[in-house]
Amino acid sequence: MTQTILEANDVCYRYSKKSGNVLDHVSLRIDKGVKTAILGANGAGKSTLFSVLNALYKPDSGEVLYHGEPLSYRKRNILRMRSEVSILFQNPNDMLFRPNVEQDVAYGPENLKLPREEIQKRVDDALFAVGMSDFRKSPVMRLSYGQRKRVTLAGVLAMHPQVLIMDEPTAGLDPQMAYEVMEIAEQLCCNGVTVIMSSHDTNLTYSWADEIHVMQNGKCVYSGTPEGFYSDKIAVYQAGLLAPSAFLMNEGLSSIGVVSRDPFPRTQTEVSAKIADNKGGRFGTLHIMEIAPDSDINALVMDHGFGDLSTGIYGMSARRAQDTSKARIDFMYNGPENCTMKCMAGQDSLVLCDPVMVESAKKSAEFINNGGYGDIKVDVIRL
Repeated sequence: MTQTILEANDVCYRYSKKSGNVLDHVSLRIDKGVKTAILGANGAGKSTLFSVLNALYKPDSGEVLYHGEPLSYRKRNILRMRSEVSILFQNPNDMLFRPNVEQDVAYGPENLKLPREEIQKRVDDALFAVGMSDFRKSPVMRLSYGQRKRVTLAGVLAMHPQVLIMDEPTAGLDPQMAYEVMEIAEQLCCNGVTVIMSSHDTNLTYSWADEIHVMQNGKCVYSGTPEGFYSDKIAVYQAGLLAPSAFLMNEGLSSIGVVSRDPFPRTQTEVSAKIADNKGGRFGTLHIMEIAPDSDINALVMDHGFGDLSTGIYGMSARRAQDTSKARIDFMYNGPENCTMKCMAGQDSLVLCDPVMVESAKKSAEFINNGGYGDIKVDVIRL
């Protein structure tokens, strides 16, 4: 049974009495553990909605519920709620409070009055997660825009939130870091954090989200599965959006009879599997090896005879171990997808994987197998 964690009921908000509603009778629910994307063109109301959900703004009418209870806007109650619900703003300059990187990331945990050792561990882990460990002593204002975004993400991660709201987290980042951010979001979900994300990159959100809410002119015009929305071309156009590449390719190929419309592929690997339809071909084995942060990857790979396999990495504990072991990695980004593609070509491959990410790493292989597009054996090697 799903549990609603955040809910907006008929919410209206405007910035001044003379302006119109920025949020116009918005109603939507965010369920615990459901990967949720908020989509819409610039000015649709996404950022304002996030500020209302995080109690930064109080609705002019309607209400916001957290765990089924209406939000109280008393200072003590708001501080308690924000210790559990964190928001990552689109502009990193709105979230930098201290002069150097390490101090800024420690700001939130320090306000929680955590022990010094716990604060240091959280800072170390968060900076490693966003690839900024080498910049811990750097002045924040000397960093590039993308680096500042990484630092603000680290600051949010260091809070260990139960709910994380991310406003355009990949905007201004290079493509590799965008994949890293999506991997971090997936890991948070696997660890029980409810993640809500807005993004203009429909390709990234389509491969990730379980449910979407679409904002248009301050109204929520759609709530449901991504496929339900993208199947309505007029609604997509009116919302100022474009359908994801994987969805469009599947629609085009199904319209000319090359593939069936269902099941809907979410990634390039899944689209490729439907097109190839190589039922009688040879497929490789996808080996998924659980990796602890202190694992000796080189020794584990050699002990299992995997030294010649194409290798990808996925998840924070595996990345920690790789940083220590300096093991050879072929796919530092989007590891499970790239390794699954190797299996489609008849080659065995290896994913070095955080234990909580195993089910996520198997998704495309399961799509291929369950859809009858191939037979990729999945070998999970437990710690």
